[in-house]
Amino acid sequence: MSLKCGIVGLPNVGKSTLFNCLSNAKAQSANFPFCTIEPNIGMITVPDDRLNQLAKLVKPESVVPTNIEIVDIAGLVKGASNGEGLGNKFLANIRETNAIIHVLRCFDDENITHVEGSVNPIRDKEIIDLELQLKDLETLEKLKSKNIRSAETGNKSSKILISIIDRCISYLEQGKSLRSFDFSNEDYLLISNFNLLTIKPVLYLCNIDEQSINQTNKYVNEVKKIVNDEGAQILTIATSIESEIAELENNDDRLMFLNEIGLSEPGVNNLITSTYQLLNLQTFFTAGKKEVRAWTIKKNSYAPQAAGVIHTDFEKGFIRAEVIAFDDFISLGSELACKEAGKLSVEGKNYMVNDGDIMHFRFNV
Repeated sequence: MSLKCGIVGLPNVGKSTLFNCLSNAKAQSANFPFCTIEPNIGMITVPDDRLNQLAKLVKPESVVPTNIEIVDIAGLVKGASNGEGLGNKFLANIRETNAIIHVLRCFDDENITHVEGSVNPIRDKEIIDLELQLKDLETLEKLKSKNIRSAETGNKSSKILISIIDRCISYLEQGKSLRSFDFSNEDYLLISNFNLLTIKPVLYLCNIDEQSINQTNKYVNEVKKIVNDEGAQILTIATSIESEIAELENNDDRLMFLNEIGLSEPGVNNLITSTYQLLNLQTFFTAGKKEVRAWTIKKNSYAPQAAGVIHTDFEKGFIRAEVIAFDDFISLGSELACKEAGKLSVEGKNYMVNDGDIMHFRFNV
């Protein structure tokens, strides 16, 4: 699936370091603003122990995990909505993503320059929020001007659109982002067609120092207070430590390092899983002697849509899906055992796929 999550924030808060920890693609990372100009794009493997459990039982020739696309977008600054700091280009890069990881610097280090001169994650967040809100206001005003004449002549759909636009403009002018606006399902479907920046789901990532790994700090506490009414998830990660973990090639060395600093797994694993959920994604599996594979679909997808992720012909000629729940497969140990126990179900076009389903598709083209 071509869903992207963009890493955003002020210059020099740790975005590219985070990207390097997450992805095999190595972005340049340096102690000066606008080190990143063109967005760096990488594919990130989604950690899923269920894939390993299936592989142990099936013993396939290959195991293929699922992945998501991550984009490291250059740092925004005050005035980005008016073109400051190549702002229009960077905002356009954000528009192309489906969700946002907003990195906030939450540590002190006099050796690392801050573009605003001091560490203040609340101010930093407000700067980014304001620039995205201003750009959305500009987009909505242009959209309104295109439809207002039609609305005034009685066009029903234009009148509905103008009404939604006016409510969105009023909300943005209060300094609020549209992701927290209480849309009806119909209004949301209509307004989401215009790819507004502040409507995108967001995850706030507090970049902390090593001393704060197993405890909070004052900066993180401040962030938690201010985003409480947004319903957004907050994660903490020490990108400096994560970069050291990523450089260790031996798994035993990684485990030893993690144990020494009091972690059970790299922080990026939790971030990747959270990003997967932020994009409203889930996983189904195919399992055979040739390959055990994880596949990505949107939540609430139906069986033919899942089949289409494997190959478009599977969706076009969909007949049925043979489905085994993950827990049943693990407890019984094989597809044959599941069949004999009546745990394999045959589902049609109206079957909504559950996370973790093991599926085999029948089709005819």
